[in-house]
Amino acid sequence: MDAALVTVGDELLAGDTENTNATWLARELTERGVDVRRVLTVPDIEAAIADAVQEYADRYDAVIVTGGLGGTPDDLTMDAVAAAFDRPLEENDLARADLERTLKAITDSYPDLNVDIEAEAAIPAGARPLINDAGLSPGAVVENVYVLPGIPGEMQRMFEGVAEEFAGDVESRVLYTTEPEANLIERLDGVRNRFGVQVGCYPDREAGHNRLKLRSDDPEKLDEATAWLSEEVRLVEPDADTHVGERVGAGASDDE
Repeated sequence: MDAALVTVGDELLAGDTENTNATWLARELTERGVDVRRVLTVPDIEAAIADAVQEYADRYDAVIVTGGLGGTPDDLTMDAVAAAFDRPLEENDLARADLERTLKAITDSYPDLNVDIEAEAAIPAGARPLINDAGLSPGAVVENVYVLPGIPGEMQRMFEGVAEEFAGDVESRVLYTTEPEANLIERLDGVRNRFGVQVGCYPDREAGHNRLKLRSDDPEKLDEATAWLSEEVRLVEPDADTHVGERVGAGASDDE
């Protein structure tokens, strides 16, 4: 399974807000063995969102879109997703019922809250609603596109409700070395060419080591590549909580 992430918001492009949603989702998907192929940030422009959704829905198994849900003028994501699939927006009964329950529960705390329930409960026709247990605006699933809120707490809670729908076969192995990155090039090329795995080298100058990450959807080849590289490179364990050759992806946990 491969996936693309689309994060929406002028505030992300301007650097006013850190894009923690993309990092969190990419990590969660990778831990489930999903191959994250694209991460794109687009402005609060309906056509830009729709174009990205349309392109990625055709290219990848799943697309997750975050941000731009709600009732303010710049909340255009649901309109854009509907346009990408040439569907009208329609009020959804489940989304409306959940909104009414939530508003009733918070009426004492927010007595002056003015919400257009009909507009707020509108999702693309035929879409599956995703209830927002941590906020107001519902999400939706349209074919292979998952639309989630931009507020991190709401996004994470909603993703947890559909997390089991994301699974893949890509696994990773992580090794650590203090050898200089430039000195590793020949051996990294060697492990990639010999075993057909993806390989990356990520310097961490503060920790004083390079992190070598091998990835493949063939566990046997990945184990062989890890064993070969372990013999070719001078390895270290950076701390007591990180184990050389740790397994990540395809259901394993990433303790990097």
